[in-house]
Amino acid sequence: MYSKKVLDHFKNPRNQGKLEDANAVAQKGNPVCGDVMKIYLKIENGIIKDAKFETLGCAAAIAVSSLLTEYIKGMTLEEAKKVTKDDIIREADGLPPAKVHCSMLGIDAALTALKNYEEREK
Repeated sequence: MYSKKVLDHFKNPRNQGKLEDANAVAQKGNPVCGDVMKIYLKIENGIIKDAKFETLGCAAAIAVSSLLTEYIKGMTLEEAKKVTKDDIIREADGLPPAKVHCSMLGIDAALTALKNYEEREK
């Protein structure tokens, strides 16, 4: 059973779509369940100013993507790199055990986007 927060983010996803002026982008997929998430970040002066996503997947994957983008907006790169699946599960007011892997999809995509950004900025 999904929490009210998860259902709300699934039915009314925040930050869904492509971010045209993103300067950090990454896509990750889960070969087991087939979910795919692409994250777009706009980073300015070391801070995530905006975040959007495109997710093809189940209700939990979409909701977690929405929650993640809301959660990391305004964070520094260092803060965002420390976000864990437990943080996102807590933000979601819990996830069913079979859907915990969905929380990792967004985090993996975000971490890859941040790594790509930092490597390009060197």
